[in-house]
Amino acid sequence: MKFTTPITTLLSAHLLDSYTLARGWLGRSLGNANTRTNGFLFGYLQGRISKNLRAVINGVLGDALAVAGHPLAIPMTFKINGQPLTLERQALTSAIPEIHTKLVVLVHGICMSDLQWPRSSADSLQGGVEHAFVPQGSTCVCLHYNSGCHISTNGQEFSALLATLVNQWPIPVTDIVIVGSSLGGLVARSACHYGAIEGHHWLQCLSRLIFVGTPHHGSPLERRGNWVDTILSSNRCTSQLARLAKIRSAAITDLRYGNLLDSDWQGCDRFEPRADSRQPVALPTGVVCYTLAATMGKREGDFSDRLMGDGLVPLNSALGYHSKAEFCLSFSQFNQWVGYSMHHLELLSHPNVYAQIKIWLTSPIASQLDAAN
Repeated sequence: MKFTTPITTLLSAHLLDSYTLARGWLGRSLGNANTRTNGFLFGYLQGRISKNLRAVINGVLGDALAVAGHPLAIPMTFKINGQPLTLERQALTSAIPEIHTKLVVLVHGICMSDLQWPRSSADSLQGGVEHAFVPQGSTCVCLHYNSGCHISTNGQEFSALLATLVNQWPIPVTDIVIVGSSLGGLVARSACHYGAIEGHHWLQCLSRLIFVGTPHHGSPLERRGNWVDTILSSNRCTSQLARLAKIRSAAITDLRYGNLLDSDWQGCDRFEPRADSRQPVALPTGVVCYTLAATMGKREGDFSDRLMGDGLVPLNSALGYHSKAEFCLSFSQFNQWVGYSMHHLELLSHPNVYAQIKIWLTSPIASQLDAAN
């Protein structure tokens, strides 16, 4: 396929924002299957785009792909061993070899997929994630979703989908543990909020909620990106570059402060600089919550820790600390863990992380509730 459109026209017409990009060049190149040629092209490329690369594309442009109805947009599904589950009782019975009353639900982060739990199981975790920390007598399912959509959008869909899974589970569900990695932890918190509003039964079964490198109060990287947008947009000579900088998904801009609710972003230009206007969302009542964080510093408070945190998420954000009391998250000391000289991405593959999760999951729940209170 040959493109003759001048690059300046592409910049003006197709890079105005991520929605235009998805409907424009990407949509015309991959998504229009009305002709034999384009249908063949999409099938050819889709077959060669790995699941992990598709996850990255969704993390960066997923909201635009969803709005455009693009075939590359990832639909939210539960998976076991990489295979999607049909949420009907008979289908679940046939698809799952061992069905238990206890569920462990894994929620991946932005630009990630269900296949990246853990990142390198062969090297650091013998036997993969099921043998890393999931207790015996539990069924482990992974949520796979379009990580570029707003956190609140994914939170509401996750809550509804989990309600369907629990309702269709072949035997009564008695216990649920959710483990959220990075942005996945925010999606889980949003799901708990909306699940309570909708009165979903699964929330009554939720006993533990584990956050792995979750930016509860956002990431300075997105705030710096917003600052760069403002500087570039203010100059006529660099305004085209500002348009390029705006090719980032709704989820990425949600990470500026850690938006969890529709009201945190509706009616606002997400690329405009503005103060943190989130509504405080507490951790779910009656659920034991844990947080794992990392820092590139050798100790808390040293230069690397203060400057970079884990490279993506500041330590205070991951631990739920905030200068305003209403935003602080109440993790007990026993329910916090910090990995030193560790990058954010290492949290997905470090054996010490999964060893700590296993300790938490095998400790009596009653004593941990007492500690949290």
